[in-house]
Amino acid sequence: MPVKVLVVDDSGFFRRRLVEIFEADPRLSVVGTANNGKEAIDKVQSLSPDVVTMDYEMPVMDGIAAVSNIMKTKPTPVLMFSSLTHEGAKVTLDALEAGAVDFMPKNFEDISRDSVVVKKALVDRVLAVARTRLSGGGGSTEPLAPRKEHKAIVTDRGVIIPRSRKRVSLVAIGTSTGGPMALQAVLSKIPEDFSAPLVLIQHMPAAFTGAFAERLNNICQIKVKEAKDGDRLEAGVALLAPGGKQMMIDSRNGGCVRILDGDERLNYKPSVDVTFGSASKCYPGKVLSVVMTGMGVDGREGARMLKSSGSKVWIQSEDTCVIYGMPMAVEKANLADEIIDLNHIGERIVREVG
Repeated sequence: MPVKVLVVDDSGFFRRRLVEIFEADPRLSVVGTANNGKEAIDKVQSLSPDVVTMDYEMPVMDGIAAVSNIMKTKPTPVLMFSSLTHEGAKVTLDALEAGAVDFMPKNFEDISRDSVVVKKALVDRVLAVARTRLSGGGGSTEPLAPRKEHKAIVTDRGVIIPRSRKRVSLVAIGTSTGGPMALQAVLSKIPEDFSAPLVLIQHMPAAFTGAFAERLNNICQIKVKEAKDGDRLEAGVALLAPGGKQMMIDSRNGGCVRILDGDERLNYKPSVDVTFGSASKCYPGKVLSVVMTGMGVDGREGARMLKSSGSKVWIQSEDTCVIYGMPMAVEKANLADEIIDLNHIGERIVREVG
């Protein structure tokens, strides 16, 4: 059965174009459209779509208010469209906090072109968002199924702490779809006097990472900033990889990051694999890495390098992921040392670093 889509936008052109693209794919069916947030709320109730594409700036009621209402009255996965500006980034982060699953840049030029690449990216994202877990983040109410013996499982029913603990020189966290709220949940539990530096790799456009770092810095006890080339790795400071660039770890000068344009052949900028891989070479056996919610397999090969060097690899549990793609890739490769519910990851990091 096709995925049912509700398209919400006050631009008639954008609505029509999205409908054309979605209806051309047999996996999708547009069940309705709306030109403001109030109408969107009503149509979610009457049409029961599987996914909603939502603009932010609309008359009568904006997208954030609409998302918030939908999540309270009839939770439905929402894909937001937003402008690639600093202000657009802040709005998008507000929408994610209100309950939207993911976002895409709203670009009239791209959407007007008959680009196969743009169409595929849009359809793939809508299908992925439709499959998400809206309850992700709260933690499982039942213990996870038994895993391989070498893995510790941390759930709401108990915390299993490994007996051995190595010195941690760096904490590295990689994530994608669902990551902004997941990172907020984890980092807000880390105290100001945390004794290790952190690096964060979140799939996000260049215009968004600065605003995201500012938001995290405002709500966390530790300092969070968008990484600049040459920034030192400091205890209690989290460096967020800038969008559109690659962040590599350099052990010289007491430890710092290098921000590079990177290979155009890489799918992700920033890439979790790139940062994890460089960390494995700089701090063999001394990295605590965490792969959290997100689509795709970015992080798997970096985790493999970290594991080979003797470092630890943790993943977020399936029950608490918005999308169990990146963590699943690590688990299937038999690289995960621990599988942890989101609401335990922060406290486990603190315990592990000591």
